Amino acid sequence: MDWKEILNFRLIDLENFKLSVYQLLLAFVLLGVARILITFIRRFLLRKLSEHPGDHGKTHAIIQLVRYAFWIVVVIMIFEVLDIKVTWFLAGGAALFVGLGLGLQDMFRDVVSGIILLFERSVAMGDIMEVDGIVGRVTRIGLRTSSMRTRDGKSIIVPNSKFTADNIINWSNDAITTRFSVTVGVAYGTNELLVRDSLINVANQTAGVITDEEGFNPFVRLINFGDSSLDFELLFWTHEIFPVENIRSNIRFAILESFRKHQITIPFPQRDLHIKTAEATLSFSQDK
Repeated sequence: MDWKEILNFRLIDLENFKLSVYQLLLAFVLLGVARILITFIRRFLLRKLSEHPGDHGKTHAIIQLVRYAFWIVVVIMIFEVLDIKVTWFLAGGAALFVGLGLGLQDMFRDVVSGIILLFERSVAMGDIMEVDGIVGRVTRIGLRTSSMRTRDGKSIIVPNSKFTADNIINWSNDAITTRFSVTVGVAYGTNELLVRDSLINVANQTAGVITDEEGFNPFVRLINFGDSSLDFELLFWTHEIFPVENIRSNIRFAILESFRKHQITIPFPQRDLHIKTAEATLSFSQDK
């Protein structure tokens, strides 16, 4: 048996479908060429990215779209090589596609949202996002889902529709400087100016808090007359958005130390309980 006979050997020989060794090898060759081309294009775009660092999100979007388009074309070509007509699937599976469409509405919505994200670039890799109360850094943007790494180092998968349909916060969208706050209550009768100065002094001495830029200095608000306390809010600016919870914790520790030093009391909720007693006279008669 020579090589021509080997290539023409039928692995599958049915009435409506035939598969030869040649067709199978050609399908694998197409897959290999597609992978090589995708790798080449990706490296080319990444090389261009190094020349324009600000276009990282755009380059990633182009890579994703090119990769998806390439694989769609390759799959269609493989179907043709294997003599599998795409029209057979479209005609024979019309009813199935309708059922799948109804059952996979959420998936289709996520895919459309992924395309919107790749074009609009409202969310880019490296952005710090807050989704459903979870803060994380975007590590991957896919066609249907994206990945985020939280402050705890956990990787979570987020459907792309969350980014386009829900109210989310992009801490990295407009500026790298963001304002945060810490609230604390003190007992009534405390010198409020002493509290204000103590809180500002704490912020100025905490690492990560901006203190030397005009318009971004820490300041204090008296936000409420509570049931048991005067409630103050310390507002500060920082460039370190992702680890800001550590900065908040350091500020709270420093506030406790400062309040102990200045004998400022943080009250706990108190309730006065008044008990009223009433004497009841029970009169009864006993029949003899």
